Amino acid sequence: MTTHQTTGFTIEPYPGLPLTVRDAGAGRPVLVLHGGGGPASVTDIVDHFAATSRVLAPTHPGWEDTPRPEWFSDVGDLVETYLDLLDDRDLRDVLVVGVSFGGWIAAEMTVRDRARRVGGLVIMGAFGPHVEGHELRFPTAPPGPPPGQGSGAPAPAPRRGPSPAALQALTAYAGPTRSDPKLLHRLARVSVPALAVWGEQDTVVPPDFGRAYAAAIPGARFELVPGAGHIPTREAPEVTFAAIDAFSATIGR
Repeated sequence: MTTHQTTGFTIEPYPGLPLTVRDAGAGRPVLVLHGGGGPASVTDIVDHFAATSRVLAPTHPGWEDTPRPEWFSDVGDLVETYLDLLDDRDLRDVLVVGVSFGGWIAAEMTVRDRARRVGGLVIMGAFGPHVEGHELRFPTAPPGPPPGQGSGAPAPAPRRGPSPAALQALTAYAGPTRSDPKLLHRLARVSVPALAVWGEQDTVVPPDFGRAYAAAIPGARFELVPGAGHIPTREAPEVTFAAIDAFSATIGR
C-alpha cells in the first residue's frame, strides 16, 4: 500500500499538444518514461521511487486517448519535450528511468542534455539501437485476457500490452524499423552513470540490446535478471529493484 502523495498536472508545451504528467512523492527528482504498454506498465516503478523521491511520469501523446498532432512524429520530439519539462521546472540531478520504448527516449535524453539536468540513467528492455542479427518481436494486436478472465469474468482483465492506438503512436514515433542505426554512436557522448537492466527471458527486446547499450555508454553497467521477461520490475520485482536501488545509491545527489 502506497502512502506517498500523488497528484498530476497537464501542460501545453506546444500549441495543441497537451501533456499529462503524474506527480508523486517528494525528494530527488526521478523521471519515469513508459513503453508501449502505457502508464499502467510503470505504476510499480513510480510507486517504488515515490517512497523516497519526487517522481514525474508523463503520458506520451497518443497513449490513453491523448491527442498527438501529426507533426509530433518522432523520438526527438518526445526527447526535446521532456528535456524542456526538466528545464521549465528547474529540476537537476534527475534520475531518468525508461522502460522499452521509454528507454530509447531516456537514452537519447542523456545524449542531448546540454543543460546537464540528467544525473543518472536506468533503462530496461529498451529498443532503439540496430543490433545485427537480432530482431524485435512486437505484438501486432493487443493480447487477449489471461485465462479465466474472458467475457464471463467478474471484472475486465488488465491490459498486458499496447492498445491498437498505442501501436499506431509507437509506429509514428519509432518508424517502421523501430530503430536508429546512429544511436549507438551518439551514446558515446553520455557522461552520467548508466544502468541497463534486462530480463534474461525477454523475447521482445533480447538481452543483447542491453549489452549493446552498456557497451556504447562509457562506464555503463549491465544487469541480467534471471527468469524475468520484458518488464523485469513486474516479473522479478525484488531482484530488479535491488539492482536499481544499489545503482541509484552510488550516483551523486
